[in-house]
Amino acid sequence: MAFDLNGLVRANILKLKSYSSARSEFAGEAEVFLDANENAFGSPAGDSYNRYPDPLQMELKRLVSAINGVEPDHIFVGNGSDEAVDLLFRIFCEPGRDEAIICPPTYGMYKVSADINDVGIRKVPLTTEFKLDVDSILAAQTRQTKLLFICSPNNPTGNLMARPAVEQLLEEFHGIVVIDEAYIHFASHPSTLSLLDRYPNLVVMQTFSKAWGMAGLRVGTAYASREIIALMNAVKPPYNVSSIAQRAVIDATSNRTQVEAWIRQTLEQRGRLVAEMADLPFVRKIFPTDANFVLVSMDDPKAVYSYLLNSKIVVRDRSSVRLCEGCLRITVGTPEENTRLLEALAAFGKEV
Repeated sequence: MAFDLNGLVRANILKLKSYSSARSEFAGEAEVFLDANENAFGSPAGDSYNRYPDPLQMELKRLVSAINGVEPDHIFVGNGSDEAVDLLFRIFCEPGRDEAIICPPTYGMYKVSADINDVGIRKVPLTTEFKLDVDSILAAQTRQTKLLFICSPNNPTGNLMARPAVEQLLEEFHGIVVIDEAYIHFASHPSTLSLLDRYPNLVVMQTFSKAWGMAGLRVGTAYASREIIALMNAVKPPYNVSSIAQRAVIDATSNRTQVEAWIRQTLEQRGRLVAEMADLPFVRKIFPTDANFVLVSMDDPKAVYSYLLNSKIVVRDRSSVRLCEGCLRITVGTPEENTRLLEALAAFGKEV
């Protein structure tokens, strides 16, 4: 059966006439801008911050296109990946009627965004090996199921989802399949961006917050068909990504060598943490990871968490999360930060 995008989109969104900003109506070159009711005298912040940013972030999209091999009209740029998540709910899910599927343990904002938009959530947990339960996911979908969120590499478990399972879901799930690749730059296997041409129901999300080191700027990307990207651009606020954020990311794309060096160092340090924590007597298991963090099962995670906090080291306690019982999630730090962590863990081990 052919994929019918319009059959999934909310009727009011299909009829929507999106807001037309002054900058979206203007095309060409100009020297005097009297169209957007800006302060013509400037900004105390300097530069050109008195002017509204490009509403479609075209310069940034051209650079992202060159990096990822995806045409600009297949790219959405948002205020973090969370904006893309929220837009997908608003585009595809009728409040109070439609629903989405998530596979816990996973990123918590999928459910929060669903709750905000009054969209039902069906939970299909990962297997005990943190794999997708494909048969259960397909069995859980109903006529009202519009979205499926897959985090890969998954947060908080760190593992990639197997490509055959992802492709089976793309072929058999009747809604939109969203692959959240926030941590893909640390993974041992390539992105699912290569599948975009084959699956019109695929949305891939990435971010500049992790490997690119720009979490404070809040810039995320989504990749999909031209039709889905056009819907996202129609529903988003007109100036959703600031001039400061756009310029900073544009400048950063010219320094990919540094980013690649940071990724290599992160992977080296990840291996160091895994190797040295494995020798600690209270560590039960370190789960395989393709992210910039490790999930570690411990005898008394809350005691370890408190000890580290007293040592001025903060990790994430995931011990109350289903399938992550007894676990702490630990981000890979700098060599110096990791040394402090390992020394504190060793000291804890001597006290218990």
